[in-house]
Amino acid sequence: MPLPATHPEALIRVFAARTVRWRSIFAVHTWIVIKEQGAATYSRYDYTAWGDPIRSNGFAADARWFGATPETIVAVDGGEASRLIPKIRHVIDNYRFRSYGDYSAWPGPNSNTFVRAVLDAVPELKGVLPPTAIGKDYPYEGDWFGLTASRTGAYASLGGYLGFTIGWVEGFEINFLGAVLGFDIRRPALKLPGIGRIGVTAGI
Repeated sequence: MPLPATHPEALIRVFAARTVRWRSIFAVHTWIVIKEQGAATYSRYDYTAWGDPIRSNGFAADARWFGATPETIVAVDGGEASRLIPKIRHVIDNYRFRSYGDYSAWPGPNSNTFVRAVLDAVPELKGVLPPTAIGKDYPYEGDWFGLTASRTGAYASLGGYLGFTIGWVEGFEINFLGAVLGFDIRRPALKLPGIGRIGVTAGI
């Protein structure tokens, strides 16, 4: 859903869109948009392979990603957004893979690793990246296992190459070389490599 031209309340969005060139066959790029209450403009944050890895407002907040229409993954507004935005900014300001050359399309850290780090640090967002978000399972903190972003389950990851996730919000996923296969019981759906979800949409 496009962002309104004016929006007086605080706002948080996470978007996903098919990535560029041949990678669009099986992968998406994700990014974060925030706006404080009363602010006149949105702030967009992407993690990219060129220039400063954390790119601020390099594109319009909800613009197409090289022609691909974005899908809303997370949507929070009002007082709850105001409360969570400082936490998001803290993660962005202290993101560890922020130097030139840190970006790696596979297995990570890439754009989806960046967004996953925010979701992990702000569990109130209850955001679940799509199975096509390759790089989301790259262990940002270097841990092989831990709690899921929603704190409703657990994950294990061997450097982003092999792992699994199980949780009430996240469902069940097996990650093999970045490809994700699994299912969701809470919102019934299959999760397939390259295709994404087949079934009830993840919701926001």
